[in-house]
Amino acid sequence: MIPGRQPFLHDAVIALHAPTQAWSRPDGAMTAPIDGLFHGDRRFARGLRIEVEGEAPEAIASHGRGARAVGFDAVLRGLDDGTPDPHLRLARERTVGDGVLDEAVTVASVVDRAVSGVLRLVVEPDFAPLQDVKSGHAAPAAWTAETEGASAAVASGDASFALAADAGAWLVEDGAVVLEWPFAIGPGERAVLHWSVRVSDPGLVVRAATGPAAWAAAPAADLAGVDARLTRWARVALDDLDALRLAFPGHPEDAFLAAGAPWFFTLFGRDSIWAARMMLPVDASIAASTLRVLARLQGKVDDAATEEEPGKIPHELRATAFRMPGEDISLPPLYYGTVDATPLWACLLVDAWRAGMARAEVEALLPHLRAALKWIEAAAAKDGFLSYFDRTGKGLSNQGWKDSGDSIQWRDGRLAKGPIALCEAQGYAHEAAAGAADLLDAFGAGGEAAHWRAWAARLRERFNERFWVATPEGRYPAIALDRDGRAVDALTSNIGHLLGTGIVDAADEELIAGLLVGESMCSGYGVRTMSSGAAGYWPLSYHGGAVWAHDSAIVAHGMARAGRREEAAVVVEGLLDAAEGFGFRMPELHAGFARAERDRPVPYPAACRPQAWSATAALTCLQIARTQD
Repeated sequence: MIPGRQPFLHDAVIALHAPTQAWSRPDGAMTAPIDGLFHGDRRFARGLRIEVEGEAPEAIASHGRGARAVGFDAVLRGLDDGTPDPHLRLARERTVGDGVLDEAVTVASVVDRAVSGVLRLVVEPDFAPLQDVKSGHAAPAAWTAETEGASAAVASGDASFALAADAGAWLVEDGAVVLEWPFAIGPGERAVLHWSVRVSDPGLVVRAATGPAAWAAAPAADLAGVDARLTRWARVALDDLDALRLAFPGHPEDAFLAAGAPWFFTLFGRDSIWAARMMLPVDASIAASTLRVLARLQGKVDDAATEEEPGKIPHELRATAFRMPGEDISLPPLYYGTVDATPLWACLLVDAWRAGMARAEVEALLPHLRAALKWIEAAAAKDGFLSYFDRTGKGLSNQGWKDSGDSIQWRDGRLAKGPIALCEAQGYAHEAAAGAADLLDAFGAGGEAAHWRAWAARLRERFNERFWVATPEGRYPAIALDRDGRAVDALTSNIGHLLGTGIVDAADEELIAGLLVGESMCSGYGVRTMSSGAAGYWPLSYHGGAVWAHDSAIVAHGMARAGRREEAAVVVEGLLDAAEGFGFRMPELHAGFARAERDRPVPYPAACRPQAWSATAALTCLQIARTQD
């Protein structure tokens, strides 16, 4: 198979309402590899373009209208009067809803004569699986179409979409469904065409959440930041997060946050947990519902094919197996290959309880907490630490948040061999056990609480005996222990996740915080995933040098929790500058170039946006800034 190329996203325009998303060029046309109308794990249409009398409109601007809508402005010089000023304009207003794309196309003229023509709207059906689009191997599936005047129905297997317009007529032509709309307007007049796409996929396992987001009516004061940029970033983030809300058909009342667009419009254990955790200062209800959603899927049996184990929280859910051509990865529809989602679920429950989650709701989840703690204890029983290893040979080789195949490296660039015990997974486990002890005490289970406090203390002792390394860059915790128990010595952002978990003492937290705002780790636009002093560092490496907004925000929050306020402020300021550079819609990640080298953040071209935990980074930064004031 010829290697495919994952589509770049950085210059695309998106409108979304999970599980539906529309990607296009800045002129509104869908012509690039990423472009199209997606719903769930399928791209329904790959192409969309407008022609007027055989010419494409010439784009002049696009305008975001929030997460769900975007406008496009263009001129029609082929029908214009030939004077320097453009006098014939075409505007498009696109809105995406749950399974719906609606568009209004307006032709307006101040030409001093009557203007007429035929506008052709060309829609190219696709029905390709999302995984094929991501891998660069997408090819249109076979489809059929029936047209009747201004309506058309297009189908491929059990998936379909309906096209409708308030004028013109649809026809099938050269692998596309085409609307022809004649228009005629005089000076100062305009003509408007309304058309829509409505998709149907009975195999979808998620649905749009019902009702408005709990934070939609948040008072303006709740979002006011110390820095005006923080307020703007938070508003954009909350709008995106509203559009990312999903639920399961059987439990529409329990919303969770889809991980991100375009590839991760579904439930991801780790991502949805972190996003809900970072949302707590604004809304605790999404934490409660996310906890319940994941508890229903908590592992009950041992199954090597799915990596399910009793008490384990899943990694991701899809409608079908998720295969990545060219990467030898094939994940089952419900996949449990994650080492950190289970302790993070326990941490979220503790945080939500402390934030005021209703006692009855917390109590209902106590059996799931006990199951999660037992999984943590059992998983660490062999050598004292939480570790992972892909049991199938077709799953994820790395199962922490840095899950790319080259993410766990030695300082000299060699890849670590598994089983791998990540440093942050131990921090999460310590925080989960210690926090759960407090929760269990509050619910009258003092004996259990004492057990988990003692377990956390022993883990802390083992961690500090085994994980610390000394290199020319300083003394710090290793990113991981490898299969031989050796400390993998690259300096990475992972160690920032230890801050505030209680697994290291205050003096060592000060040491870690200082390293993370040092020149090799702090780009000026956030914290790099790997030190620029490591042999494997590259500013455009997904997990080996790029900057992730959520990662940096977690690091900053840990610094604040550890009392390292100055270091936290440095990281927040860098993220704010990055957010401003990206128009306050932060991508999943950006390049790790230093501020001294670039006067604005450089995109990582394949980064998802919007992404839930990248958006919630704004709320974490807002919380830190307020406590610093």
